[in-house]
Amino acid sequence: MSNLSSPYQGVFFDLDGTLADTAPDLVAAVNQLLIARNLAPKQYEILRPCASAGARGLIGGAFGIDTEHPDFIGLRDEFFTNYEKGLLIDSKLFEGVGHLLNQLDSAQLPWGIVTNKSERFTNPLTDLMGLRQRAISTVSGDTTPYSKPHPEPILHAARIANIDPAQSLYIGDDIRDIVAGKAAGMKTIAAAYGYCGCEEPPEAWGADYLVQHPLELLKIIFPQ
Repeated sequence: MSNLSSPYQGVFFDLDGTLADTAPDLVAAVNQLLIARNLAPKQYEILRPCASAGARGLIGGAFGIDTEHPDFIGLRDEFFTNYEKGLLIDSKLFEGVGHLLNQLDSAQLPWGIVTNKSERFTNPLTDLMGLRQRAISTVSGDTTPYSKPHPEPILHAARIANIDPAQSLYIGDDIRDIVAGKAAGMKTIAAAYGYCGCEEPPEAWGADYLVQHPLELLKIIFPQ
């Protein structure tokens, strides 16, 4: 037990770019597509911000096409195959996240994961990282009929946890996270240390709080 106390009933996190730095493996998977077509791989720094938008963002960043392009579906499926083979090669928790989660567990404050990643990838990745075993709920982009920015995945996670959304926090590194969290009635925190691939900077997303490092979340979750 911890002597930390929180005004919140629960804390919910986005996965990629918020809890875990998964961009290295995501970028590697999309660069494999370029290499297979005798094209030069893109620099990591160029593709990293695209990681928050998943396959759509990374394929767009690598090939300059959108989801309407006739080649998109084939590239997406090949990207998924590449990524599935290398889910946890260079991905890791962001610095400070391990301590943050330990503090939440010590205070017996439930926390969950709400991501737009498909269950096909979310479940094995969070199992390998030791997150799903600890999270009170893990909701993926295809767990419900909706994905963020729709609030239903976040509301679903709160229902599983039997937690009032109005007494909860949602943390994410994309404007969709903040839109979804607010629509779900939660207080929202923009993770400016994440990928933040949106054209608008995190300061413009309308979040209740903005953090530059995961450990800054402790002061919000456990105000003294």
